[in-house]
Amino acid sequence: MNSRRVTAAGAVLAGAMLLAACGSGSSSGSKPAGAASGATGASAGAAGKVDLTFWAWDPGMDKVVALWNAAHPDIHVTLSNPAGGDQLVSKMITAHQAKHGPDIAKVEYQSLPGLVANGVVKDITADTTKAVADFDDATLEGVRFQGKVYGVPQDFAPLMLFYRADLFKKYGLKVPTTWDEYAQEAATLHQKDPSAYMTNFDAADPGWFTGLAQQAGADWWTTQGDSWHVDINGAPTKKVADYWQGLVNKGVVQKNPSFSPQWNKEMNSGTLATWISGAWAPAQIGGIAPSTSGKWAVAPLPAWTAGDKTTGIWGGSAVTVTTDSAHPAQAAQFASWLNTDPAALTAQVKYINIYPAATSGRSLPILDTPPAFFPNQPDYYTQVKNVAPTARSFSMWGPDVTVTFAAYSDKFGAALQSGTSFDAALDAIQNSTTADMKKLGFGLH
Repeated sequence: MNSRRVTAAGAVLAGAMLLAACGSGSSSGSKPAGAASGATGASAGAAGKVDLTFWAWDPGMDKVVALWNAAHPDIHVTLSNPAGGDQLVSKMITAHQAKHGPDIAKVEYQSLPGLVANGVVKDITADTTKAVADFDDATLEGVRFQGKVYGVPQDFAPLMLFYRADLFKKYGLKVPTTWDEYAQEAATLHQKDPSAYMTNFDAADPGWFTGLAQQAGADWWTTQGDSWHVDINGAPTKKVADYWQGLVNKGVVQKNPSFSPQWNKEMNSGTLATWISGAWAPAQIGGIAPSTSGKWAVAPLPAWTAGDKTTGIWGGSAVTVTTDSAHPAQAAQFASWLNTDPAALTAQVKYINIYPAATSGRSLPILDTPPAFFPNQPDYYTQVKNVAPTARSFSMWGPDVTVTFAAYSDKFGAALQSGTSFDAALDAIQNSTTADMKKLGFGLH
């Protein structure tokens, strides 16, 4: 399963001006697509067997790589799992400095800008011309900078509302379609059963909160020319913070961090009636709350305005080719195959529980069957497919997301425990982020 925590590389060591001008745009690759998965380039036709190394942390990825190796005897991929998430990013930077990085690496979307700035991942625009046609613009935003492609999207994780259908029935709750309704149902639930709560406010993991800010229209980082604008404490995010502070102050949501032992216990016991999470949640709930199989259902995230289908994103990754690879065209061919080939995507759904980023992958026959933990909701993937086109991330991620996310955990954790203002916590995160960017040499406006 993809790492829940999504952070960029630590300090941006080089290439600051590259990221200062980063921005989403159309792919500018001009070379024709080669092999079935879209690879081209001078080394694509190199004689003899090519050996590639692939760093990724997904349990079950070995089965997917075995499919590739069986079908491509001349391009062998060796899978390694040195770390996950941000730890893998740190290892990639260290390996790059020592000039012995892998050929291919899985990278979370939020981490990619830092790796681009550090010169760790390669522009693979020309080698993915055919592959990128299988992704919509919302998905490609996470891998495309200045019109250049730096990764092939693997999975997509729109925020959804996961709710205990049995508890909603027991307490006479309706599935909320707006955040106002969500607050009303939270109050009703806690009034009927003071030991029950609608959900928890997670001050330890910023991933879900950034998704909620995205839904509200926030863009924490934008660029103009060669300078950055940081808007973490802007009006859209403060609207989200004020909403959740209201629920916390009323005592209708819990304060335990997600994935903590206490939160796991509350999820399993029925203390918590909903979980706001990414589309990957069914793969997690089975381990978190094993006694609740068949009791959960999924619905679109509540909207700020009735009828608005916008949601945010929590998590997701791309497969990148590193600048250390001696065979970048073949590496790009594998990355393209992994994330566009029907057999490869089917295997990833089966063994890794991804929701495909590729548009065609969202109609695979395997998705006609719900996740094992949701046998009561045969239309699970239909629900996610309907929501995916309206999911939005930030238009871009900043170069020091690690600092921002650490400040979130610190400032919101303190505010949650002391009862102080969430707005003030956002101001502090804004200040920490801008101070670090100035220290790293980024221009701000």
